[in-house]
Amino acid sequence: MRISDYIAAFPASPLAAYGDAPWRLTSDASAIITAIISNLGDAYSIADGVALHRTATVEPGAILKAPIVIGPGALVAAHAYLRGGVWLDEGCIIGPSCEVKSSFLIAGSKIAHLSFVGDSILGAGVNVEAGAMIANYRNEHTDKRIRIDTPHGVIDTGVDKFGALVGDSARIGANAVIAPGALISMGAVIGRLTLVDQSPDE
Repeated sequence: MRISDYIAAFPASPLAAYGDAPWRLTSDASAIITAIISNLGDAYSIADGVALHRTATVEPGAILKAPIVIGPGALVAAHAYLRGGVWLDEGCIIGPSCEVKSSFLIAGSKIAHLSFVGDSILGAGVNVEAGAMIANYRNEHTDKRIRIDTPHGVIDTGVDKFGALVGDSARIGANAVIAPGALISMGAVIGRLTLVDQSPDE
């Protein structure tokens, strides 16, 4: 699988230089985002490892743990919690009281209030409704390594933490749960209260 099969803009993004395995990008999120910050222009103010575009908004009470890039027109709402390396492209929105860890959001993606997104890559125009969870750790398995059952065989990611690769324009409904190691195609619609689990049986 290739990230570009899920995210059309990926080959032209600054992330493409770091490889095509989404779980490697999320595992190395802090180092990748630190490198991106070092190449940003004057439109960003940078303080303590947080790069904020001059047109971006961070509301009171948000907690930002470096390294973080908050791009043009992006919004981080009150009491959101960003950590572990987070990259928000142009026009992305993180709703109130969301937690986002070690993740990359492409232009126009939105995560509504009270959601969690861990170790994931969200394509352009993705919408995650309130209370949805993109989990990143197989607490219930003896072997924690993330494996993904696909039509072409099982992918062994080799990592213990990975959430999802979510394709452009996908919609994830309120209170849905995306189990660790999910590949969600472009334009997919995940219904409210749905469980998506692509792990093979142990």
